Amino acid sequence: MKKNKIAPSILSADFANLPKQIRELEKGGADWIHLDVMDGHFVPNITFGPPFIASLRKLTKLPFDAHLMISNADAYLGKFVEAGCNVITVHAEACPHLYRTIQTIKKYGVKAGVTLNPATPVAMIEEVLTEVDLALVMTVEPGFGGQEFIENQLLKIATISEILQYHNPECELEVDGGVTENNIAEIVDAGATVLVAGNSIFGRKNITQAVKNLKKIANT
Repeated sequence: MKKNKIAPSILSADFANLPKQIRELEKGGADWIHLDVMDGHFVPNITFGPPFIASLRKLTKLPFDAHLMISNADAYLGKFVEAGCNVITVHAEACPHLYRTIQTIKKYGVKAGVTLNPATPVAMIEEVLTEVDLALVMTVEPGFGGQEFIENQLLKIATISEILQYHNPECELEVDGGVTENNIAEIVDAGATVLVAGNSIFGRKNITQAVKNLKKIANT
C-alpha cells in the first residue's frame, strides 16, 4: 500500500540555518522538500529561484517538489530542472497552454504537476488530470505562508481523488496550505497522498519530531 508523504515547505524555514534544519527533516523521515517559488506578479510575494534551489540541492538527496507560482512558467522550466527539481507543478491560471506546458515538463525527464487556486473549479484541470504525475489542491490563497486551511476545499480534494482513482490512479494528490496535526487526518481521508506543511513543522522547537508526528497521523 502506498505510504502518504510529508513534504515540508522551505518557505517557513530559517534560511540562516537551512543545513541544520534539512538534516532535522531527514531524521524525521520527510519524503520531499516543497519549494514555493513566487515571482511577485502571479502572487503578491517574491521568494527564490533556480540559483537558490541549486545551492539547496547540495544539502540533500530528498526529492525537490517545486511549486511554480509564477507567470510565464514555460520560459523557466529548463532552469528549474537544471537546478535539481524532481517534480515541477504549474498553475492552471497562469498557463494558457496547459497541456503543452505539462508535456514540456515531462520531456525534461521530471514529474509534472498541475495546481489550482481555492476559487478555481476542478473543471479547469480535469482535461489534463490523465497527463500529470501530481495534482495539487491549494487550501489557502497562494502567496504567503501561515494561513488557515480553507475547509470547503475538502470537497475539491475528494472530487479530484475520485477522478484520479478512475483515470490516473498512480497520480499523487497533494495538499498545500494550513496542514496541521489537527486536520491532516481528515485531509488524508478526503484522498490526499502528499501533505505540504510549513509552520506546523518549522514553527515547532523540535522539527524532527514535528515531521514524525505528521507522518504518523497521515499513515494511521
